[in-house]
Amino acid sequence: MDIIGRTIANRYEIISKTGVGGMATVYVARDKVLNRDVAVKVLKDEFTTDDEFVKRFNSEAQAAASLTHANIVSIYDVGNEDGIYYIVMELIQGKTLKEIIVEEQGPLPWKWAINVAIQIASALEMAHKNNIIHRDIKPHNILISNEDRQVKVADFGIAKAVSNSTITAFGTTIGSVH
Repeated sequence: MDIIGRTIANRYEIISKTGVGGMATVYVARDKVLNRDVAVKVLKDEFTTDDEFVKRFNSEAQAAASLTHANIVSIYDVGNEDGIYYIVMELIQGKTLKEIIVEEQGPLPWKWAINVAIQIASALEMAHKNNIIHRDIKPHNILISNEDRQVKVADFGIAKAVSNSTITAFGTTIGSVH
C-alpha cells in the first residue's frame, strides 16, 4: 500500500519512505500539531490480519514507549486507522551502524567503536532496569545521528518484558537469524 501523501490520525502527513524492515515500513512524516518531522513505522499489509504480528507490533510500541533514555529512540504515539497499524517515533537524521560499517568505512576507529558500544550498553542497561530485553541488537537497529554521532537503539519489535516467571525455551531462535 502506498500511503505517501496521506494523513494519518488527522495529524501525521506521510512525506516519504525512509526504510523497510521485515515487519514494517518506516516513513518520514510531518506532525501537523507539533510542527515537527517524525518517523512513522507502519505494519506491512500482509501482517495486519495476523493477530500475532499485530500483537508483536503493539508490544514494540509499549516496550519502547516505557523507556526514556538519550540512547533509545523515543516513541510519541501509536494507533490503528483503517487497518493501518502505526507507531510514531523520533526521527533520527543519520544512518544505521550497518550502513556506516558496510557501505562507508569498514571497521570503526577503536575510539569511536568504544564510544558507540558504551552508548548501546547504556541504552540496554536502562531497558534491563525496566525489565525489558531487546533480543535483536544488531547494526541494523543502531542509528547514528549525522549531527553529533549520538547512538540511538531502535526496533524493540521482539523485545520481551521479563518477570520472575519468564522462561525462554531451550533451542528457540529469537531475533534476526543472520
